[in-house]
Amino acid sequence: QVQLVESGGGLVQAGGSLRLSCAASGRTFSSYAMGWCRQAPGKEREFVAKISLNGGSAAYRDSVKGRFTISRDDAKNMVYLQMNSLKPEDTAVYYCAAGKTFLTAIRDYDYWGQGTQVTVSS
Repeated sequence: QVQLVESGGGLVQAGGSLRLSCAASGRTFSSYAMGWCRQAPGKEREFVAKISLNGGSAAYRDSVKGRFTISRDDAKNMVYLQMNSLKPEDTAVYYCAAGKTFLTAIRDYDYWGQGTQVTVSS
């Protein structure tokens, strides 16, 4: 069992930066691939980024490539999403998720946090 708690969301102007954090409980954190999804009002949840068990591989949706960076610190049971050059279209609730393998589609991940709101003003 893994419990996930996101933090770091907030209100930022376009062009600004935020760093989201996800704290995971459980001794098996390092055995999970980790990822971030987001859901804007009236839209479906969408994949943002994911990182492999050892942090050696990462994947991003096209619209955030070059602006967002996912990382993990297994010693602290933490995963992060550094978001730079934010745009109004990045506004959403951001969710942290844990899954069995990096290749698993994030929608099939096993554990999810409650989400943190990110609002980007123009």
